[in-house]
Amino acid sequence: MDDLLTRNWIFTAIRGVIAIAFGILTLFNPVLTLAVLIFAFGTYSLIDGAFAAGTAIAKRRSEPYWVSMLIGGIAGIIVGVITFFMPDITAIFLLYMIAIWAIITGIFQLITAVRLRKVITGEWLLALAGIITVVFGILLLIAPGAGALAVTLWIGIYAAIFGVVLLALAFRLRRWHKMASNSRIASTV
Repeated sequence: MDDLLTRNWIFTAIRGVIAIAFGILTLFNPVLTLAVLIFAFGTYSLIDGAFAAGTAIAKRRSEPYWVSMLIGGIAGIIVGVITFFMPDITAIFLLYMIAIWAIITGIFQLITAVRLRKVITGEWLLALAGIITVVFGILLLIAPGAGALAVTLWIGIYAAIFGVVLLALAFRLRRWHKMASNSRIASTV
């Protein structure tokens, strides 16, 4: 795992840059960010539901579970329509989904950091990213009444801080990869 992370440090750096850019864009235009998130979710749900329902109907003679696929597709279509006609409900739903995602992601970042502590120095940066992510998720769950717009600003702040931490981690991984590569070259000479 350590070799995989260090060889591919650039992907961690790219994730950091994207997170910083997303955070900055969100902070400068939170209303647009919220509208885009709601629209993207509604569009995805509608298209996914339509494809699932279409597949179920097309496969009804050959698939024994086509009815459950059809029901799932119809549910997706309904959720998509609700998203466009009742965006406030969608915003609250997305808030909870983001909170759950953040808590789960943060926990796995902490687990990865604990596993890396025996291999590299600087694993505390990944642990810090995990802690920030879990705290962010908990704050979203605790204060949903703060409003979706405020949450959008929190997302922007979180993304910018998380991106900076990922960039710092990427440079540590790069340095560790160079050291490991130099020691491999020295041991073969």
